[in-house]
Amino acid sequence: MVTVGAAATVLPPAATAEASPMTFRQHAVQIAAAHNGDPYVYGAAGPHRFDCSGFTLYVYRQVGKSLVHNAEGQYSQTQHIAKSDKRAGDLIFYTSNGRASGITHVAIYAGNGYTWVAPHSGSNVHKQAIYTSRYLVGRVRG
Repeated sequence: MVTVGAAATVLPPAATAEASPMTFRQHAVQIAAAHNGDPYVYGAAGPHRFDCSGFTLYVYRQVGKSLVHNAEGQYSQTQHIAKSDKRAGDLIFYTSNGRASGITHVAIYAGNGYTWVAPHSGSNVHKQAIYTSRYLVGRVRG
């Protein structure tokens, strides 16, 4: 309590509400970031080597969600979201033709136009900008 002058008292602001619990999608982004630098290995699904769908499978398994080890299959398991409505933790599915029939790659949306990705042989898990407009967005169901 703060006293102002002799007559008025001003109460301190109410204690701030506890931070809302982290959603499983936000937790997935944290887990993805923790694997920054882990190597890409075709067919690998963790815990320290990944291909693209193995990376998303592994990360979401850590938050209690089940995905198949295939980008196209993962798209079919998600709720399809408009690009303008994507949120951190959604999956970004890159396509050769802008449609589900052309899915070639998957990454985890980090927010602000970036993804966490296990990109290709000779590379490591890292954060990178979405590099094309030919992608679809899928949200892992709660």
